[in-house]
Amino acid sequence: MTLNIHSSLDAVGLTAAFSAKLTEKNISANVIAAYYHDHIFVPKEKAEQALNAILELQKIK
Repeated sequence: MTLNIHSSLDAVGLTAAFSAKLTEKNISANVIAAYYHDHIFVPKEKAEQALNAILELQKIK
């Protein structure tokens, strides 16, 4: 899944928001932050559950 979000390198909190939501669902993740893209790796067996958790963030706002 790719999120079409353009954020500044000065912006903070995006990774924390995803991490908190995955933690809430008891899903571990490895985050790789890069200059243009960040990647969040989750266990394959929890991929669908992780996607649904991240999609819940859309409903908050």
